[in-house]
Amino acid sequence: MMRKSSKKSSKVPPAQKTKKLPAPASRPDVRLADAEKFLLPTYKRQPVIMTHGRGAYVFDSTGKKYLDFLGGIAVNALGHAHPRIVKVIRREAVRAIHLSNLYHNAFQGPLAHKLVEWSGLDRVFFANSGTEAIDGAMKLGRLYGRTPEEPVGAPAKKHRFLALENSFHGRTFGAISVTATEKYRLPFAPVVPGAEFVRFNDIADLETKFDDTVCAILLETVQGEGGIYPVSEAFWNRARSLATQHSALLIADEIQCGLGRTGRYFAYQKFSSKPDIALVAKPLAAGLPLGAILTTEGVASRVSPGMHGTTFGGGPLACAAALEFLSIVEEEKLLQNIRARGAELCEGLKKLALQFDFIREIRAEGLMIGIELSIEGAPFVAEAMERGLLINCTHDFTLRLLPPFIITRAQVREFIKLFETVLTKTSKQASASASGTSAGPERVAQAVGRG
Repeated sequence: MMRKSSKKSSKVPPAQKTKKLPAPASRPDVRLADAEKFLLPTYKRQPVIMTHGRGAYVFDSTGKKYLDFLGGIAVNALGHAHPRIVKVIRREAVRAIHLSNLYHNAFQGPLAHKLVEWSGLDRVFFANSGTEAIDGAMKLGRLYGRTPEEPVGAPAKKHRFLALENSFHGRTFGAISVTATEKYRLPFAPVVPGAEFVRFNDIADLETKFDDTVCAILLETVQGEGGIYPVSEAFWNRARSLATQHSALLIADEIQCGLGRTGRYFAYQKFSSKPDIALVAKPLAAGLPLGAILTTEGVASRVSPGMHGTTFGGGPLACAAALEFLSIVEEEKLLQNIRARGAELCEGLKKLALQFDFIREIRAEGLMIGIELSIEGAPFVAEAMERGLLINCTHDFTLRLLPPFIITRAQVREFIKLFETVLTKTSKQASASASGTSAGPERVAQAVGRG
């Protein structure tokens, strides 16, 4: 109930009316304190709490708005709170969130059918994540390589995996075993034996290391964590021919670059030949955890019940959301939007590169963009966040952009304007860093040589 002010109380001296009291000290957010105290320290998180998103924007607990050009690291391909995805999740959440894989659900079969149509492969296994899909694919590689004469349990002749330098395939033991980046792999040594790394896009090195003991070669069609490096057509074709020659599998990790990110359903579709296995995850269920192994009938024929499985993979809620995601990409013609907006972004970035000499190279496939710097990228990420723009930096020197497929021409212009401000604001620090702690000739030579 509001109190009526009395005449007496209204007669306050003017000085008292205008006197400013000190602002109350802001209280620490108990949620951040709980996270600091109880979570494993596996991430260097920013001290903000993101609460919700809408389209290409996300908001924190203070109400601050950010243009999201990281997209949950390629997960939020439809942005945030896409109305069709929200509708499907609400509908299915009251029906069945989980059903055991001992039974069929209404969405696994249709989703597998659609993924087969998109990929040109034949069979699908649903997992919970990309790293689990990698492990499952490695198991298929060993299984496919074992001959009927070799006793089960004994080391098979074909047991080696080839992967590429600068690769990142995930965090499980199998995935880190074929991840070249040492900071992810070496702390857990010894890892799964039998993996060897081939120099990126080096056909001669590939030919030297590929023999009859190789059961599979794994590669990211476009390296994402490594800094947005696409595999060359010549390297892909030689890997395909060597895998066929040695009865090994070519496994395409499309967890970050697949399902539309490059402007094609799959990044490998720019080549004339297909892999034996393709792996997807990140955007598949529009933010819900879901990964998938897509493979040929020849590989699938080696599998029998009990050889592999999952508790949560392919649940009805996640599969319903994934089926809707694929339909949205088709019906809203998002591949065309990806190509158009990607071209506009590259055009704008190239103009900025003429202004700022610490931008060494821009690498792009659709809406998967790496901006190679000659100096550390972390200050640019921090300044961008301060100004309401979300990006990240990988391998210290590459700013990575993974905007949602739904971004508009206006939002591309908004990004370029914000990013120019970020570059301008930090250019003085960047110049100082370049003169003192630059990337060095070896780093720069690698960036130029691999572009």
